[in-house]
Amino acid sequence: MRQAFAITASRIFDGHAFHDDAALLVDNGRVKAVVARADLPAGIAKQDMGDALIAPGFIDLQVNGGGGVLFNNDPTVTGIRTICEAHARFGTTALMVTLITDAPEIKREAITAGEAAAKVGELGYLGLHLEGPHLSIARKGTHDPDLIRPMAQADLDYLVEQAGRFGIPMITVAPESVTPDQVKRLVQAGYRVSLGHTDTSCASVEAYVEAGATLVTHLFNAMSPLGNREPGLVGAALTSPVLHCGLIADGFHVDPATMKIALAAKTGPAHIFLVTDAMSTIGSDETSFDLNGRTVYRRDGRLTLADGTLAGADIDMLSCVRYVHEKLGQPLEEALRMASLYPAEAIGTPTKGSLTEGQDADLVVLGPDLDIHSTWIAGTCVFATGAEPSRVFA
Repeated sequence: MRQAFAITASRIFDGHAFHDDAALLVDNGRVKAVVARADLPAGIAKQDMGDALIAPGFIDLQVNGGGGVLFNNDPTVTGIRTICEAHARFGTTALMVTLITDAPEIKREAITAGEAAAKVGELGYLGLHLEGPHLSIARKGTHDPDLIRPMAQADLDYLVEQAGRFGIPMITVAPESVTPDQVKRLVQAGYRVSLGHTDTSCASVEAYVEAGATLVTHLFNAMSPLGNREPGLVGAALTSPVLHCGLIADGFHVDPATMKIALAAKTGPAHIFLVTDAMSTIGSDETSFDLNGRTVYRRDGRLTLADGTLAGADIDMLSCVRYVHEKLGQPLEEALRMASLYPAEAIGTPTKGSLTEGQDADLVVLGPDLDIHSTWIAGTCVFATGAEPSRVFA
């Protein structure tokens, strides 16, 4: 059992409220309490962060890559570790490694890698997000249309068999390619089912919600839009009390005005949460990479195929938090919740998303300008600005 210690800072946000001149008590990798600095137990070991903000670590439910690794191209435990380590440099303490639509053998390799990562407890790894191949070709986005297909019984049987082996299981599907009964079976097996890459009508969404779908993948992108007579998946997502919605806040995927409208419209209890949809470029100097045999180009903050189709995002979670706070005018506490508490609620992780008693001591320390100071997972510092590269992930 690790020794209890305290992390002090000028301000702590516990996921619900701010505490000034406070201390976070950590015991054996879990939060014991947030207390006033003056109330610290005598003799306890302390780490003072000075004029900094301590907040819950960020949780990203859609991460395709990082550190020069795209999971589709390196579906291994080493690939998972590299991705988690790259995103920890930007405050992400837990993430869903995402597999974009690919060949069946790549999916099998990915699930095998996810199972191995779960067994060894890879830091930052929550599980796999299988984005496809059971999508709509009409709303394929960057997904290879030759690999998109309806869900067959063999596909369902395999997914159900593998559930629970590779951490939290999450899957994005389109109503055009799956039935409500298939969704119900996936949910019964433990999958978090997200609707996306679909041209479905608003009315048809209800059957999938009743079957257990609870999320929407990258709101506004690759889905039927909000119209005056057909609200589409966007309309269903914004009005549903149970659909949690991922949002890529990079200024390219969704116009700022549209994001403001959505944030004003979605009142809960399910919320809009931030995702990066990050590719291998995060934490690397890559200028291009391969996806399903096609080249993706990195230019001016965007990732696109040769025809200009957006292909994932070139943004980290801290930058998303800054964008929502500084460009969209959301209160800092709400921007932080969108990166921690709300995604934790969306996938039902009971020990993550806040810094209250009993929670995992996953936290990010930010400077006065919201620059990264350090990232901690289960009470261990895994990244610190200006320090030698962490070997915690090795």
